[in-house]
Amino acid sequence: MLLFWGYNFLKGKDVFTSERIFYAQYFDVSGLAKADPVFINGLRAGQVKTLYFEPDNSGRVMVVLQITQDFPLPNNSIAKIISTDLMGTKAISLFLGNSPDLLFHGDTIDTSIESTLQEQMEQTIAPLKNKAESLLTSVDDIISNLQIMLNSETTRNIKNSLSHLEKSLNNMESVTGNLDSLVADEKSSIEKILANAESITANLRDNNDHLSAILTNFHQISDSLAAAQMATTIRNANSAIVDFSTIMNKMNSGQGSMGQLLNNDTLYFELEKSARDLNLLLEDLKENPKKYVKLSIF
Repeated sequence: MLLFWGYNFLKGKDVFTSERIFYAQYFDVSGLAKADPVFINGLRAGQVKTLYFEPDNSGRVMVVLQITQDFPLPNNSIAKIISTDLMGTKAISLFLGNSPDLLFHGDTIDTSIESTLQEQMEQTIAPLKNKAESLLTSVDDIISNLQIMLNSETTRNIKNSLSHLEKSLNNMESVTGNLDSLVADEKSSIEKILANAESITANLRDNNDHLSAILTNFHQISDSLAAAQMATTIRNANSAIVDFSTIMNKMNSGQGSMGQLLNNDTLYFELEKSARDLNLLLEDLKENPKKYVKLSIF
């Protein structure tokens, strides 16, 4: 009896406690072994009794769980294979469900597998790896661009640009020095010019009223001249209109040749008759020149 108790104690079995058997199916037991512990909320509640392949050749592994703690298990609880340390030691943790229905001796419990430390690290590192690769690509591009920029021709151009810039700065410094020297040399002249300008400004300010009066008088004189010229022009125009009206009145009254011509029909007809007779005379002269010109030959 003592030997039986010692043997079972070494196997992790409590011979004084009733046990329940539950079954859990996995496609991958991830290094789980017989006698590995079973935990409920972190408390050891049993062990793995045995493991074997399902007889249907599906490749699934049946894990027999021996639960020694008399603790109710809801039927939606999950038996999850976990790692208990960094060395990869395996165990099964029972995550209790919330169903009012319970699991009984001989029932099959739902299962899952905790991701390994390596898988967790890969999941954590994968985004960092992608970012690092993207960063390295960007760094490569930057280095390539720098190499292109820092080739011999570009370097020479940069040196030339810096040389031109240095010369420009030196020229600016020289110009500034010359200006300073010029200002220093002509300081007295500049002071005199400024003093004269200030004096002129003061005189203008003091004689502002006189200047205003002069400008007003000049404006009045200009207006007077303009008014005088306009008056003369108007008088001349009126005189011309009066003379033209007198001439027209004389012509209408029959005075003078133009008046007779416009108002006396007899004069018009006589002029017309004279013109017609003159025209006939010219035609006859052209046709009978001998009638009018006599030649004597000795």
